[in-house]
Amino acid sequence: MPCEDVRVTSSDGVRSNTRVRPATVADADAIARVQAVAWQRGYATLLPPEALEEFDAAAAGAAWAAALMSPPSPRHHVLVAMSDDEVVGFTAWGPGDDDDLEITTDAEVLAFHVVPRHERDGHGSRLMTALVDQARLAGTTRLVMWVFAADDPLRQFLRDNGWAPDGSTRDLDAGELMHQVRLHTQIGERPDIIA
Repeated sequence: MPCEDVRVTSSDGVRSNTRVRPATVADADAIARVQAVAWQRGYATLLPPEALEEFDAAAAGAAWAAALMSPPSPRHHVLVAMSDDEVVGFTAWGPGDDDDLEITTDAEVLAFHVVPRHERDGHGSRLMTALVDQARLAGTTRLVMWVFAADDPLRQFLRDNGWAPDGSTRDLDAGELMHQVRLHTQIGERPDIIA
């Protein structure tokens, strides 16, 4: 994926170089830190406090390092959003586990986070664009993502980027049952129906 550096003025008036690039093993701890901060801020009103307190950044960093060193499959990918030399967001995707997904053309976004202090700096949009570009290159025609039904900011961001509920729901046990909805977006046509 081509990585383009862009000069951006952030909400605090500081100009920085921003880009999205494939994650490396060296990014694992930074990805875990982004995940921890995003969960603590974004999920504070959605998840039970115990679930947030149990998040172990060191263990998450080790898990991300293992996944980046040896991905679960060739269809698993991770991208990071950079501001200068700092990882400020990431997204991960791969084959979905749901029985109704088409294994060769559907992919599930497994994580999509931006550090709260960088949320209005365009990193989410750059991550989404890079995600769609990379997924298309891999032959994906539809992306799906499970989100908390009460996560209004993420659901609005996804709606603004062309995602919509596909009718699937589930309850996730996070110490208490948390209702989730599945959103999806078409990013290309199936190869067998291209004219």
